[in-house]
Amino acid sequence: MTISGGCQCGSVRYELSAAPERVSICHCRDCQKSAGAPMVAWAMAAKESFRVTAGAAREVNSSGDSFRYFCGQCGTGLYYINETHLPGIVDVQLMTLDAPEAFTPGAQVQTAEQAPWMAHLSGIPAFKRYPGMD
Repeated sequence: MTISGGCQCGSVRYELSAAPERVSICHCRDCQKSAGAPMVAWAMAAKESFRVTAGAAREVNSSGDSFRYFCGQCGTGLYYINETHLPGIVDVQLMTLDAPEAFTPGAQVQTAEQAPWMAHLSGIPAFKRYPGMD
């Protein structure tokens, strides 16, 4: 089994040789700030199953032992490594997979830092495209 993914511009590509061990949505402030979004979905994989196949991701130490990797061309966040808290694990940003719909999150983590309005998200109007556009 090969699962592939990469950044928006295609400069950085990666593969997983096995399915993710766990898929979850993180609401921590570090994820929010680095993604500019209220949450990030992660696919946790064994480090041995992960390899970059094209390009080279840039690294930033986001907090303590946390290292985030992103495309230096388009800025897409790609993966996360923290050997202290997640030894032997690479956390891949789920939506950078070529087929992210194949993996459904099974948990939400760090909800103590969740944006308060996230609890009511299903109660606000939803549109398949921008309102007024067919």
